[in-house]
Amino acid sequence: MSSYQIVAATGCPTGIAHTYMAQEALEQAAKRKGVTIKVETHGQVGIENALTKEEIAAADAVIIAADKDVQAERFAGKRVIEVSVSKGIKEPDHLIDEALAGKETIKQGTAEQEQVKESVEAKSSSGIGHSIYKNLMNGVSHMLPFVVSGGVLVAISFLFGIYSADPSSSQYNEFAAQLKDIGGLAMGMMVPILSAFIAEGIAKRPGLVVGFVGGLVASNGGTGFLGGIVSGFLAGYVILGLMKVFSSLPKSLDGLKAIFLYPVLGVFITGMIMTLVSEPMSSINQGMMDFLAGFQNSSPLILGVIVGCMCAFDMGGPINKAAYVTGTALLAEGNTSFMAGVSAACIAPPLITGVAVILFGKYFDTNDRNAGLVNIILGSTHITEGAIPFAAKDPIRVLPTMMLGSSIAAVLTYMFKVQVPAPHGGFLVLPVVTHGLLWVIAILIGSIVGGVLLGLIQKRRVEKAAA
Repeated sequence: MSSYQIVAATGCPTGIAHTYMAQEALEQAAKRKGVTIKVETHGQVGIENALTKEEIAAADAVIIAADKDVQAERFAGKRVIEVSVSKGIKEPDHLIDEALAGKETIKQGTAEQEQVKESVEAKSSSGIGHSIYKNLMNGVSHMLPFVVSGGVLVAISFLFGIYSADPSSSQYNEFAAQLKDIGGLAMGMMVPILSAFIAEGIAKRPGLVVGFVGGLVASNGGTGFLGGIVSGFLAGYVILGLMKVFSSLPKSLDGLKAIFLYPVLGVFITGMIMTLVSEPMSSINQGMMDFLAGFQNSSPLILGVIVGCMCAFDMGGPINKAAYVTGTALLAEGNTSFMAGVSAACIAPPLITGVAVILFGKYFDTNDRNAGLVNIILGSTHITEGAIPFAAKDPIRVLPTMMLGSSIAAVLTYMFKVQVPAPHGGFLVLPVVTHGLLWVIAILIGSIVGGVLLGLIQKRRVEKAAA
Protein backbone atom coordinates (compact mmCIF):
# COMPACT_ATOMS: atom_id res chain seq x y z
CA MET A 1 0.00 0.00 0.00
CA SER A 2 1.26 3.49 -0.87
CA SER A 3 2.26 5.89 1.88
CA TYR A 4 2.13 9.67 1.68
CA GLN A 5 4.25 12.41 3.25
CA ILE A 6 1.13 14.54 3.76
CA VAL A 7 -2.54 13.60 4.06
CA ALA A 8 -5.31 16.18 3.90
CA ALA A 9 -9.06 16.57 4.24
CA THR A 10 -11.15 19.28 2.57
CA GLY A 11 -14.80 20.26 2.96
CA CYS A 12 -17.05 23.29 2.49
CA PRO A 13 -20.55 23.78 3.97
CA THR A 14 -22.49 22.86 0.85
CA GLY A 15 -19.87 20.49 -0.58
CA ILE A 16 -20.29 21.70 -4.14
CA ALA A 17 -17.24 23.67 -5.31
CA HIS A 18 -14.74 24.72 -2.63
CA THR A 19 -14.20 21.15 -1.43
CA TYR A 20 -12.76 20.10 -4.78
CA MET A 21 -11.00 23.39 -5.53
CA ALA A 22 -9.04 23.04 -2.28
CA GLN A 23 -8.24 19.42 -3.15
CA GLU A 24 -6.88 20.38 -6.55
CA ALA A 25 -4.91 23.33 -5.18
CA LEU A 26 -3.20 21.20 -2.51
CA GLU A 27 -2.44 18.41 -4.96
CA GLN A 28 -0.91 20.83 -7.48
CA ALA A 29 1.16 22.58 -4.79
CA ALA A 30 2.47 19.24 -3.52
CA LYS A 31 3.34 18.17 -7.08
CA ARG A 32 5.33 21.39 -7.64
CA LYS A 33 7.36 20.69 -4.48
CA GLY A 34 7.86 17.00 -5.15
CA VAL A 35 5.80 15.95 -2.14
CA THR A 36 3.43 12.99 -2.05
CA ILE A 37 -0.07 13.82 -0.82
CA LYS A 38 -3.50 12.24 -0.58
CA VAL A 39 -6.53 14.51 -0.19
CA GLU A 40 -9.84 13.23 1.18
CA THR A 41 -12.90 15.25 0.14
CA HIS A 42 -16.13 15.76 2.12
CA GLY A 43 -18.55 16.86 -0.58
CA GLN A 44 -22.30 16.73 -1.12
CA VAL A 45 -22.00 13.14 -2.42
CA GLY A 46 -20.17 12.04 0.73
CA ILE A 47 -16.57 11.16 1.54
CA GLU A 48 -14.38 10.44 -1.48
CA ASN A 49 -10.75 9.32 -1.64
CA ALA A 50 -11.07 8.27 2.01
CA LEU A 51 -7.94 8.11 4.14
CA THR A 52 -7.17 4.80 5.83
CA LYS A 53 -5.83 4.43 9.36
CA GLU A 54 -2.57 3.17 7.92
CA GLU A 55 -2.18 6.19 5.61
CA ILE A 56 -2.87 8.59 8.47
CA ALA A 57 -0.38 6.77 10.72
CA ALA A 58 2.35 6.79 8.06
CA ALA A 59 1.99 10.48 7.11
CA ASP A 60 4.42 13.10 8.41
CA ALA A 61 1.74 15.79 8.61
CA VAL A 62 -1.98 16.44 8.19
CA ILE A 63 -3.65 19.45 6.55
CA ILE A 64 -7.32 20.12 7.27
CA ALA A 65 -8.81 22.78 4.98
CA ALA A 66 -12.49 22.73 5.89
CA ASP A 67 -15.45 24.73 7.17
CA LYS A 68 -17.38 21.61 8.16
CA ASP A 69 -16.77 18.54 10.27
CA VAL A 70 -14.22 16.19 8.63
CA GLN A 71 -13.79 13.81 11.60
CA ALA A 72 -10.67 15.57 12.84
CA GLU A 73 -10.51 13.34 15.92
CA ARG A 74 -8.96 10.66 13.66
CA PHE A 75 -5.78 12.70 13.60
CA ALA A 76 -5.18 12.72 17.38
CA GLY A 77 -1.44 12.33 17.96
CA LYS A 78 -0.52 13.64 14.47
CA ARG A 79 0.97 16.96 13.46
CA VAL A 80 -1.99 18.93 12.07
CA ILE A 81 -2.45 22.27 10.30
CA GLU A 82 -6.12 23.30 10.44
CA VAL A 83 -7.41 26.21 8.30
CA SER A 84 -10.55 27.31 6.47
CA VAL A 85 -11.30 25.80 3.07
CA SER A 86 -10.68 29.18 1.40
CA LYS A 87 -7.08 29.16 2.68
CA GLY A 88 -6.66 25.73 1.19
CA ILE A 89 -7.54 27.26 -2.18
CA LYS A 90 -5.62 30.53 -1.85
CA GLU A 91 -2.50 29.45 0.08
CA PRO A 92 -1.74 25.82 -0.82
CA ASP A 93 2.00 26.40 -1.28
CA HIS A 94 2.26 28.10 2.11
CA LEU A 95 0.39 25.23 3.78
CA ILE A 96 2.67 22.62 2.18
CA ASP A 97 5.75 24.62 3.25
CA GLU A 98 4.49 24.84 6.83
CA ALA A 99 3.79 21.12 6.88
CA LEU A 100 7.31 20.34 5.60
CA ALA A 101 8.83 22.77 8.13
CA GLY A 102 7.11 21.03 11.03
CA LYS A 103 4.97 24.01 12.05
CA GLU A 104 1.93 21.92 12.80
CA THR A 105 0.18 21.50 16.15
CA ILE A 106 0.06 18.04 17.64
CA LYS A 107 -3.46 16.92 18.47
CA GLN A 108 -3.50 15.44 21.96
CA GLY A 109 -5.48 12.62 23.54
CA THR A 110 -7.68 9.84 22.28
CA ALA A 111 -10.36 10.36 19.66
CA GLU A 112 -13.10 10.80 22.27
CA GLN A 113 -11.01 13.10 24.49
CA GLU A 114 -10.03 15.20 21.47
CA GLN A 115 -13.68 15.40 20.46
CA VAL A 116 -14.64 16.85 23.84
CA LYS A 117 -11.60 19.14 23.93
CA GLU A 118 -12.18 20.59 20.45
CA SER A 119 -15.86 21.34 21.09
CA VAL A 120 -15.70 22.65 24.64
CA GLU A 121 -12.29 24.27 25.07
CA ALA A 122 -11.99 26.76 22.22
CA LYS A 123 -8.80 28.80 22.45
CA SER A 124 -10.33 32.12 21.46
CA SER A 125 -13.62 33.83 20.74
CA SER A 126 -12.92 33.50 17.03
CA GLY A 127 -12.42 29.76 17.56
CA ILE A 128 -15.79 29.52 19.28
CA GLY A 129 -17.45 31.47 16.47
CA HIS A 130 -15.86 29.31 13.78
CA SER A 131 -16.89 26.15 15.64
CA ILE A 132 -20.52 27.32 15.93
CA TYR A 133 -20.59 28.30 12.26
CA LYS A 134 -18.98 25.02 11.15
CA ASN A 135 -21.46 22.92 13.11
CA LEU A 136 -24.44 25.00 11.97
CA MET A 137 -23.41 24.68 8.33
CA ASN A 138 -22.89 20.95 8.79
CA GLY A 139 -26.60 20.80 9.60
CA VAL A 140 -27.65 23.18 6.84
CA SER A 141 -25.67 21.35 4.14
CA HIS A 142 -27.39 18.06 4.99
CA MET A 143 -30.80 19.73 5.31
CA LEU A 144 -30.91 21.54 1.95
CA PRO A 145 -31.43 18.48 -0.31
CA PHE A 146 -34.55 17.60 1.71
CA VAL A 147 -35.89 21.14 1.38
CA VAL A 148 -35.18 21.32 -2.34
CA SER A 149 -36.62 17.92 -3.27
CA GLY A 150 -39.68 18.25 -1.06
CA GLY A 151 -40.45 21.87 -1.93
CA VAL A 152 -40.22 21.34 -5.67
CA LEU A 153 -42.46 18.24 -5.59
CA VAL A 154 -45.10 20.08 -3.52
CA ALA A 155 -44.95 23.03 -5.92
CA ILE A 156 -45.38 20.75 -8.96
CA SER A 157 -48.44 19.14 -7.36
CA PHE A 158 -50.26 22.49 -7.46
CA LEU A 159 -49.94 22.56 -11.25
CA PHE A 160 -52.70 19.95 -11.33
CA GLY A 161 -55.01 22.31 -9.41
CA ILE A 162 -55.01 24.09 -6.09
CA TYR A 163 -57.15 21.36 -4.50
CA SER A 164 -55.74 18.48 -6.55
CA ALA A 165 -54.65 16.64 -3.37
CA ASP A 166 -58.10 16.88 -1.75
CA PRO A 167 -60.14 13.69 -2.42
CA SER A 168 -63.40 15.61 -1.88
CA SER A 169 -62.59 18.16 -4.61
CA SER A 170 -63.49 17.91 -8.28
CA GLN A 171 -59.82 18.81 -9.00
CA TYR A 172 -58.56 15.70 -7.21
CA ASN A 173 -55.71 13.94 -9.01
CA GLU A 174 -54.19 10.83 -7.49
CA PHE A 175 -50.72 11.47 -8.93
CA ALA A 176 -50.73 15.09 -7.68
CA ALA A 177 -51.81 13.90 -4.23
CA GLN A 178 -48.93 11.44 -4.16
CA LEU A 179 -46.50 14.16 -5.20
CA LYS A 180 -47.71 16.40 -2.40
CA ASP A 181 -47.50 13.60 0.17
CA ILE A 182 -43.96 12.61 -0.85
CA GLY A 183 -42.82 16.23 -1.00
CA GLY A 184 -44.43 16.93 2.36
CA LEU A 185 -42.58 14.02 3.95
CA ALA A 186 -39.26 15.28 2.56
CA MET A 187 -39.95 18.82 3.81
CA GLY A 188 -40.97 17.40 7.18
CA MET A 189 -37.48 15.92 7.56
CA MET A 190 -35.89 19.37 7.38
CA VAL A 191 -35.78 20.20 11.10
CA PRO A 192 -34.79 16.71 12.37
CA ILE A 193 -31.98 16.44 9.79
CA LEU A 194 -30.74 19.96 10.59
CA SER A 195 -30.70 19.16 14.31
CA ALA A 196 -29.11 15.72 13.83
CA PHE A 197 -26.15 16.94 11.82
CA ILE A 198 -25.50 19.97 14.00
CA ALA A 199 -25.24 17.52 16.90
CA GLU A 200 -23.13 15.15 14.76
CA GLY A 201 -20.72 18.00 14.02
CA ILE A 202 -20.30 18.60 17.75
CA ALA A 203 -20.34 15.08 19.18
CA LYS A 204 -19.85 12.87 16.12
CA ARG A 205 -21.92 9.69 15.79
CA PRO A 206 -23.19 9.61 19.41
CA GLY A 207 -24.76 13.04 18.83
CA LEU A 208 -26.57 12.01 15.64
CA VAL A 209 -29.46 10.01 17.12
CA VAL A 210 -29.95 12.44 20.00
CA GLY A 211 -30.00 15.41 17.64
CA PHE A 212 -32.47 13.67 15.35
CA VAL A 213 -34.90 12.92 18.17
CA GLY A 214 -34.49 16.44 19.55
CA GLY A 215 -35.27 17.77 16.09
CA LEU A 216 -38.42 15.64 15.89
CA VAL A 217 -39.56 17.02 19.24
CA ALA A 218 -38.85 20.56 18.01
CA SER A 219 -40.68 19.90 14.73
CA ASN A 220 -43.72 18.36 16.42
CA GLY A 221 -43.74 21.24 18.87
CA GLY A 222 -43.99 23.77 16.04
CA THR A 223 -40.67 25.51 16.74
CA GLY A 224 -39.46 25.23 13.15
CA PHE A 225 -35.96 26.02 11.90
CA LEU A 226 -34.85 27.82 15.06
CA GLY A 227 -36.04 24.93 17.21
CA GLY A 228 -33.90 22.62 15.10
CA ILE A 229 -30.84 24.78 15.74
CA VAL A 230 -31.51 24.86 19.48
CA SER A 231 -32.06 21.10 19.68
CA GLY A 232 -28.98 20.37 17.57
CA PHE A 233 -26.59 22.36 19.73
CA LEU A 234 -28.31 21.15 22.90
CA ALA A 235 -28.00 17.48 21.85
CA GLY A 236 -24.36 17.87 20.85
CA TYR A 237 -23.31 19.44 24.12
CA VAL A 238 -25.44 17.05 26.18
CA ILE A 239 -23.48 14.18 24.62
CA LEU A 240 -20.17 15.94 25.27
CA GLY A 241 -21.24 16.39 28.89
CA LEU A 242 -22.07 12.70 29.18
CA MET A 243 -18.71 11.82 27.64
CA LYS A 244 -16.99 13.83 30.33
CA VAL A 245 -19.12 12.34 33.11
CA PHE A 246 -18.41 8.76 32.01
CA SER A 247 -14.78 9.29 30.96
CA SER A 248 -13.53 7.58 34.14
CA LEU A 249 -15.31 4.31 33.35
CA PRO A 250 -13.07 1.40 32.26
CA LYS A 251 -12.30 1.20 28.54
CA SER A 252 -13.95 -2.22 28.46
CA LEU A 253 -17.29 -0.39 28.89
CA ASP A 254 -16.86 1.79 25.77
CA GLY A 255 -19.36 -0.35 23.89
CA LEU A 256 -21.92 0.03 26.66
CA LYS A 257 -21.48 3.81 26.62
CA ALA A 258 -21.92 4.08 22.84
CA ILE A 259 -24.92 1.78 22.47
CA PHE A 260 -26.74 2.37 25.75
CA LEU A 261 -25.68 5.24 28.04
CA TYR A 262 -25.19 8.00 25.46
CA PRO A 263 -28.33 7.42 23.36
CA VAL A 264 -30.70 6.64 26.25
CA LEU A 265 -29.61 9.45 28.57
CA GLY A 266 -28.99 11.86 25.68
CA VAL A 267 -32.44 11.34 24.15
CA PHE A 268 -34.07 11.62 27.58
CA ILE A 269 -32.32 14.85 28.60
CA THR A 270 -32.57 16.54 25.20
CA GLY A 271 -36.15 15.39 24.63
CA MET A 272 -37.31 16.65 28.02
CA ILE A 273 -35.65 20.05 27.61
CA MET A 274 -36.97 20.48 24.07
CA THR A 275 -40.47 19.51 25.24
CA LEU A 276 -40.32 22.24 27.85
CA VAL A 277 -38.95 24.77 25.34
CA SER A 278 -41.38 23.83 22.55
CA GLU A 279 -44.52 24.56 24.53
CA PRO A 280 -43.82 28.24 25.26
CA MET A 281 -42.48 28.73 21.71
CA SER A 282 -45.70 27.26 20.34
CA SER A 283 -47.72 29.65 22.52
CA ILE A 284 -45.67 32.54 21.19
CA ASN A 285 -46.41 31.34 17.65
CA GLN A 286 -50.14 31.30 18.33
CA GLY A 287 -49.94 34.80 19.76
CA MET A 288 -48.12 36.03 16.67
CA MET A 289 -50.74 34.40 14.43
CA ASP A 290 -53.55 36.13 16.31
CA PHE A 291 -51.63 39.39 16.11
CA LEU A 292 -51.16 39.03 12.36
CA ALA A 293 -54.77 38.09 11.69
CA GLY A 294 -55.83 41.35 13.32
CA PHE A 295 -53.96 43.28 10.61
CA GLN A 296 -55.50 41.52 7.61
CA ASN A 297 -57.72 44.52 6.80
CA SER A 298 -55.19 47.25 7.66
CA SER A 299 -53.26 49.43 5.20
CA PRO A 300 -51.00 47.66 2.63
CA LEU A 301 -47.94 49.47 3.99
CA ILE A 302 -48.38 48.35 7.60
CA LEU A 303 -49.43 44.80 6.72
CA GLY A 304 -46.69 44.41 4.11
CA VAL A 305 -43.91 45.55 6.45
CA ILE A 306 -45.10 43.24 9.23
CA VAL A 307 -45.45 40.22 6.94
CA GLY A 308 -42.19 40.94 5.10
CA CYS A 309 -40.14 41.27 8.28
CA MET A 310 -41.65 38.15 9.84
CA CYS A 311 -41.13 35.97 6.77
CA ALA A 312 -37.49 37.00 6.25
CA PHE A 313 -36.42 37.20 9.89
CA ASP A 314 -35.79 33.49 10.44
CA MET A 315 -36.63 31.90 7.05
CA GLY A 316 -38.44 28.75 8.14
CA GLY A 317 -38.33 29.35 11.88
CA PRO A 318 -41.25 30.03 14.25
CA ILE A 319 -41.68 33.68 13.24
CA ASN A 320 -41.73 32.82 9.54
CA LYS A 321 -44.07 29.90 10.20
CA ALA A 322 -46.45 32.11 12.20
CA ALA A 323 -46.93 34.31 9.14
CA TYR A 324 -47.22 31.32 6.81
CA VAL A 325 -49.70 29.39 8.97
CA THR A 326 -51.79 32.54 9.44
CA GLY A 327 -51.90 32.98 5.66
CA THR A 328 -52.93 29.34 5.22
CA ALA A 329 -55.65 29.64 7.87
CA LEU A 330 -57.04 32.81 6.28
CA LEU A 331 -56.86 31.09 2.90
CA ALA A 332 -59.20 28.42 4.23
CA GLU A 333 -61.60 31.23 5.17
CA GLY A 334 -61.53 32.60 1.61
CA ASN A 335 -58.97 35.39 2.13
CA THR A 336 -56.59 34.95 -0.82
CA SER A 337 -55.01 38.41 -0.53
CA PHE A 338 -53.14 37.84 2.74
CA MET A 339 -51.36 34.75 1.41
CA ALA A 340 -50.23 36.68 -1.68
CA GLY A 341 -48.07 38.94 0.50
CA VAL A 342 -46.79 36.03 2.57
CA SER A 343 -45.75 34.14 -0.56
CA ALA A 344 -44.05 37.21 -2.02
CA ALA A 345 -42.13 37.77 1.21
CA CYS A 346 -41.04 34.10 1.31
CA ILE A 347 -39.95 34.06 -2.34
CA ALA A 348 -37.84 37.25 -2.11
CA PRO A 349 -34.90 36.19 0.16
CA PRO A 350 -33.44 33.47 -2.12
CA LEU A 351 -34.01 35.70 -5.17
CA ILE A 352 -32.13 38.47 -3.35
CA THR A 353 -29.06 36.22 -3.13
CA GLY A 354 -29.43 35.39 -6.82
CA VAL A 355 -29.55 39.06 -7.82
CA ALA A 356 -26.54 39.81 -5.59
CA VAL A 357 -24.30 37.15 -7.12
CA ILE A 358 -25.32 38.13 -10.65
CA LEU A 359 -24.64 41.86 -10.18
CA PHE A 360 -21.68 41.58 -7.79
CA GLY A 361 -20.30 38.17 -8.75
CA LYS A 362 -16.61 39.02 -8.39
CA TYR A 363 -17.08 39.78 -4.69
CA PHE A 364 -18.54 36.34 -3.92
CA ASP A 365 -16.59 33.10 -3.92
CA THR A 366 -17.43 30.30 -6.34
CA ASN A 367 -19.46 28.38 -3.79
CA ASP A 368 -21.66 31.39 -3.01
CA ARG A 369 -22.11 32.20 -6.70
CA ASN A 370 -23.29 28.67 -7.38
CA ALA A 371 -25.62 28.74 -4.38
CA GLY A 372 -27.06 32.12 -5.43
CA LEU A 373 -27.87 30.87 -8.91
CA VAL A 374 -29.53 27.75 -7.49
CA ASN A 375 -31.53 30.03 -5.17
CA ILE A 376 -33.20 31.64 -8.19
CA ILE A 377 -34.84 28.28 -8.85
CA LEU A 378 -35.58 27.67 -5.17
CA GLY A 379 -37.10 31.11 -4.67
CA SER A 380 -39.22 30.76 -7.77
CA THR A 381 -40.78 27.66 -6.20
CA HIS A 382 -41.33 29.27 -2.75
CA ILE A 383 -38.38 27.61 -0.96
CA THR A 384 -37.05 30.33 1.36
CA GLU A 385 -34.49 28.16 3.13
CA GLY A 386 -31.98 28.47 0.27
CA ALA A 387 -31.03 31.90 1.65
CA ILE A 388 -30.08 30.53 5.07
CA PRO A 389 -26.35 29.92 4.31
CA PHE A 390 -25.96 33.57 3.25
CA ALA A 391 -27.70 34.83 6.38
CA ALA A 392 -25.72 32.51 8.65
CA LYS A 393 -22.42 34.08 7.57
CA ASP A 394 -23.37 37.63 8.54
CA PRO A 395 -26.83 37.73 10.19
CA ILE A 396 -26.46 41.25 11.62
CA ARG A 397 -26.31 42.82 8.14
CA VAL A 398 -27.85 40.21 5.86
CA LEU A 399 -31.11 39.59 7.76
CA PRO A 400 -32.20 43.29 7.75
CA THR A 401 -31.45 43.37 4.01
CA MET A 402 -33.64 40.30 3.46
CA MET A 403 -36.39 41.81 5.63
CA LEU A 404 -36.33 45.05 3.60
CA GLY A 405 -36.55 43.24 0.27
CA SER A 406 -39.35 40.99 1.51
CA SER A 407 -41.25 43.95 2.94
CA ILE A 408 -41.09 45.83 -0.37
CA ALA A 409 -42.35 42.74 -2.22
CA ALA A 410 -45.22 42.24 0.26
CA VAL A 411 -46.24 45.93 0.36
CA LEU A 412 -46.40 46.17 -3.44
CA THR A 413 -48.31 42.87 -3.60
CA TYR A 414 -50.99 44.25 -1.27
CA MET A 415 -51.06 47.57 -3.15
CA PHE A 416 -51.58 45.72 -6.44
CA LYS A 417 -54.44 43.71 -4.87
CA VAL A 418 -52.91 40.40 -5.90
CA GLN A 419 -54.75 37.22 -4.90
CA VAL A 420 -52.96 33.87 -4.52
CA PRO A 421 -55.25 30.89 -3.78
CA ALA A 422 -52.38 28.40 -3.23
CA PRO A 423 -50.37 28.09 0.01
CA HIS A 424 -47.22 27.04 -1.85
CA GLY A 425 -45.73 26.72 -5.31
CA GLY A 426 -44.19 30.11 -6.06
CA PHE A 427 -44.28 31.06 -9.72
CA LEU A 428 -45.53 27.60 -10.67
CA VAL A 429 -49.03 28.62 -9.55
CA LEU A 430 -49.08 31.80 -11.66
CA PRO A 431 -51.91 30.45 -13.87
CA VAL A 432 -54.30 30.70 -10.90
CA VAL A 433 -53.00 34.01 -9.48
CA THR A 434 -55.09 37.16 -9.89
CA HIS A 435 -52.88 39.99 -11.27
CA GLY A 436 -50.03 37.49 -11.68
CA LEU A 437 -47.82 39.82 -13.72
CA LEU A 438 -48.05 42.56 -11.10
CA TRP A 439 -47.20 39.98 -8.43
CA VAL A 440 -44.02 38.99 -10.29
CA ILE A 441 -43.11 42.68 -10.70
CA ALA A 442 -43.61 43.31 -6.96
CA ILE A 443 -41.38 40.38 -6.04
CA LEU A 444 -38.69 41.36 -8.56
CA ILE A 445 -38.59 44.96 -7.29
CA GLY A 446 -38.14 43.79 -3.70
CA SER A 447 -35.54 41.22 -4.76
CA ILE A 448 -33.54 43.69 -6.85
CA VAL A 449 -33.45 46.30 -4.07
CA GLY A 450 -32.40 43.66 -1.55
CA GLY A 451 -29.92 42.09 -3.99
CA VAL A 452 -28.16 45.38 -4.70
CA LEU A 453 -27.85 46.10 -0.96
CA LEU A 454 -26.55 42.58 -0.27
CA GLY A 455 -24.03 42.94 -3.08
CA LEU A 456 -22.83 46.29 -1.71
CA ILE A 457 -22.46 44.77 1.76
CA GLN A 458 -20.38 41.93 0.33
CA LYS A 459 -18.29 44.36 -1.73
CA ARG A 460 -17.51 46.44 1.34
CA ARG A 461 -16.62 43.31 3.34
CA VAL A 462 -14.22 42.07 0.65
CA GLU A 463 -12.58 45.47 0.16
CA LYS A 464 -12.19 45.93 3.92
CA ALA A 465 -10.56 42.49 4.22
CA ALA A 466 -8.17 43.32 1.36
CA ALA A 467 -7.19 46.74 2.80
